[in-house]
Amino acid sequence: MKTIKKIGIYLLIMSFQLSFISLDTNIFAASRREAVRGKHAMVASQHALASQIGIDVMKKGGNAVDAAVAVAIALAVVYPEAGNLGGGGFMLVRFKDGKTTAIDYREMAPGAANRNIFVDDKNELIKGEGSSTIGYRAAGVPGTPAGLDFAFQKYGSKKLTWAELIEPSRKLAQDGYILSNRLANLFKSYKESLGKYADSKKIFLKGGEFYEEGDNFKQPELAQTLARMQKFGAKEFYTGETAKLIAADMKQNNGLITLEDLKNYQPKERPPLRGSYRGYEIISMPPPSSGGIVLLQALNVLEKYDVRSMEHNSSKKYHLLAEVLRRSFADRAAFMGDPDFTDVPTAGLIDKSYAAKRGETIDLTKASKSIDVKNGEIVGKEPTETTHFTVVDAEGNCVSNTYTINDLYGSAVTAKGTGVLLNDEMDDFAARPGKPNMFGLIQGERNAVEPKKRPLSSMTPTIVLRKDGSLWFAVGARGGPRIITAVLQTVINMIDHGMNLQQAIDAPRIHHQWFPDEILSEPFGMSSDTRLALENLGHRFAEKPLFVASATGIAIEEKTGVRLGAIDARSDGEAIGY
Repeated sequence: MKTIKKIGIYLLIMSFQLSFISLDTNIFAASRREAVRGKHAMVASQHALASQIGIDVMKKGGNAVDAAVAVAIALAVVYPEAGNLGGGGFMLVRFKDGKTTAIDYREMAPGAANRNIFVDDKNELIKGEGSSTIGYRAAGVPGTPAGLDFAFQKYGSKKLTWAELIEPSRKLAQDGYILSNRLANLFKSYKESLGKYADSKKIFLKGGEFYEEGDNFKQPELAQTLARMQKFGAKEFYTGETAKLIAADMKQNNGLITLEDLKNYQPKERPPLRGSYRGYEIISMPPPSSGGIVLLQALNVLEKYDVRSMEHNSSKKYHLLAEVLRRSFADRAAFMGDPDFTDVPTAGLIDKSYAAKRGETIDLTKASKSIDVKNGEIVGKEPTETTHFTVVDAEGNCVSNTYTINDLYGSAVTAKGTGVLLNDEMDDFAARPGKPNMFGLIQGERNAVEPKKRPLSSMTPTIVLRKDGSLWFAVGARGGPRIITAVLQTVINMIDHGMNLQQAIDAPRIHHQWFPDEILSEPFGMSSDTRLALENLGHRFAEKPLFVASATGIAIEEKTGVRLGAIDARSDGEAIGY
């Protein structure tokens, strides 16, 4: 997690672990849970209210894209720590006819940003206000409203209006909803950061009096913002009253975002990445997300090994996985960034012959040292905190969407008068290339801060097809760089270990990201004998176990076509179908 407020990392870890444990996350027991079944359609998201809104949209004739737009807007209201209008993300869509597309609505660096904006005159990272992790200067130009509008205008069913998709969320913001114990406690856990900014303190901390479980939580300013967007469209966020409020608050508080930045923001449609693993087609997100490349590269290396014969959580399997991830994340640091600003050798990185060369450096009898693992050589050139939800409609259209404001509650700033929490995505750039960010993640020169550039991401919305080309399952996760490893292990659990989607998501996971040179294991997820065997191979472990992201997905039952919705036992949320 992030190096935010001095005790922020501790509160973040403890609040997550306490909230997860309170949900009875013994993952061995959880793996016996059944997925939610729906004959026609399914929404799996991190909040029941948001999932139900998506289902209601489809019952009214909307398609999966309409439902995804409505769910995303709803999560901005009912899941404010990650759901957002003030952030950005990626939407991967597969249509019933097999066509696929990827919509990039990642945040963008403001025009005033520059390479050294987050370092002092000694080239040390600025801490606290003015840093890349908290406050006004941490925010990139939001992409969520523009991205949702782009998807709706181009791929919506045309059976519902934009205003109709917003209305349920506007009503929830205006009238309120009942706070869960988890969310009430999470507000309190972030009192130090949220309390620094007047509107955040007023909205989320009840002016310092704090909310309790069972309270009705209202967000009238956010309701007004949604009402303006209903009336004038998503462009209102970028050129209307909302834009003026954001820009004025930025100017008042030494922020970077201007009216011009907001006006110039554009989402981008990109071709999805495609690969294969043991004959199954894997579709995922291209740069500026690193998730798809790292996922496909890791699968390509794993493909030469008989993973199926390895026990799911054996030391042999975990050793191989750690070594594969170590190399994939080294390549992430060296080669990846915004493709509109740098040549990302995507084709070379996901080529199976390149994976074979990377795999040759793995020794199955001992651990590598990350300091000795460098990026590979590519021949030729090519011309925290998130939330994920998945939607499948009655016709078989599928949306796998991950979006974020980065840290929980983003920059902790709520733009005055808007109710909109702003992201701290500027930390996803390499403020100092080669030095770790708030996730301990090393990032390279290609991801240095530049005006109008999009920061590298770990978001990994993914769709997997059966060997006959039909939709099998779609999955994604929340959790910073651990997103990639969560999606990877879900895929190999399904393909190699024959698990169903709920089992695949609930099963124990590990994480390795090159640096820090350590394996992150989960509570209840590894026996002492397995850990000892890995340590004898030379692996080091993170000091404390921590859950490796939280995944959400939908699978299609092969013989019946029933939609199977799965929510991770590590987190909350609900899958709802009909």
